[in-house]
Amino acid sequence: MKQLLIISGKGGTGKTTIASSLIKLSKAKAFADCDVDAPNLHLIMREDAKVKKTDFYGLDMAKVYQDKCISCNLCKESCRFDAISSEGGYSIDPFACEGCGVCQFVCPVDAIEMVPRVIGNLRLSKAEHVFSTAELIMGSGNSGLLVTEVKKQLIENAQDASLAIIDGSPGIGCPVIASISGVDMVLIVTEPTISGYSDMKRIIETSKGFPVKIGVCINKYDLHKDNTEKIESFCKKENLLFLGKIPYDESAVSLINNGLTLVDNEGPSKEAINNIYNKLLNQLI
Repeated sequence: MKQLLIISGKGGTGKTTIASSLIKLSKAKAFADCDVDAPNLHLIMREDAKVKKTDFYGLDMAKVYQDKCISCNLCKESCRFDAISSEGGYSIDPFACEGCGVCQFVCPVDAIEMVPRVIGNLRLSKAEHVFSTAELIMGSGNSGLLVTEVKKQLIENAQDASLAIIDGSPGIGCPVIASISGVDMVLIVTEPTISGYSDMKRIIETSKGFPVKIGVCINKYDLHKDNTEKIESFCKKENLLFLGKIPYDESAVSLINNGLTLVDNEGPSKEAINNIYNKLLNQLI
């Protein structure tokens, strides 16, 4: 199975919009949304009602048993994350606890136990195709671990698929690194703005740390043609694969709101994405 990952250096470039269009064009039998902090690919692909959810556990969290606690205060004094409160009995702040286990170690009466903590839920749909995603519970960490499980779930359930298209997270953090690991190619979606150009360069440098092919496309290129030329020149200078430019499409909002993609509507955007898709196929063969 070839894996194509669509990522961006910043949010708002149209990454998910382009990912959904490529899924529709390729008639992909396997796709995933690895933006676990704010997944929304299921809205465009109309997968919400078909998804089966399972809890995902991250690092353990401390739990205090009040009937055993002798209020010695050693746990609170030893917690470097200030996750333990002594008001009204000792308790753990689930958002501050990092699961290090120091409190359990120092407790003289075994009143603290490390217990599994749900940090999110995995979601899987297996109808006409396989769709894997997840959502992190607000305030939880370990998003990279959750992304890894999303990809693992996709591969295990779509072994017969020849191509998997993955919508990644914006930025260069842990979920992005976990998304890039193991894929064959990344398509970096940027926009012709100062921040778009700057963040594109950061995600390119991140991607270069992996044995993957790197391609770049510009969305809404006609909003600022000077910046578009700047991005194209940078790609040429760095010997990066420049795959094309997509014009600003006023119909995008209404299409997405109706669960459609840019390639469901005739126009210059569809033609541009078609050209990008054909170039991608040549790189993935």
